[in-house]
Amino acid sequence: MKVTIEIDCTPEEARRAMGLPDLTALHDRYLTVMGEAMEGNMRPEAMEAMMRSWAPMGEAGMTFWRRLMEGATKPAGG
Repeated sequence: MKVTIEIDCTPEEARRAMGLPDLTALHDRYLTVMGEAMEGNMRPEAMEAMMRSWAPMGEAGMTFWRRLMEGATKPAGG
């Protein structure tokens, strides 16, 4: 026997029904920090520390991020 249940709810309602935490404030803070970083208001050391904490494979992940950022900041044709 196969039973299919369809529930029509918003993501907020689903989150509450499943007992997941509300991360709206954290998400807003993340967007603010990333916006500041994109505008150049963040120190390079702080950016590196943030990326290091996100790197899933330790030093190999950090090397990947470093190369990605270096490639993005190089002048065109340089």
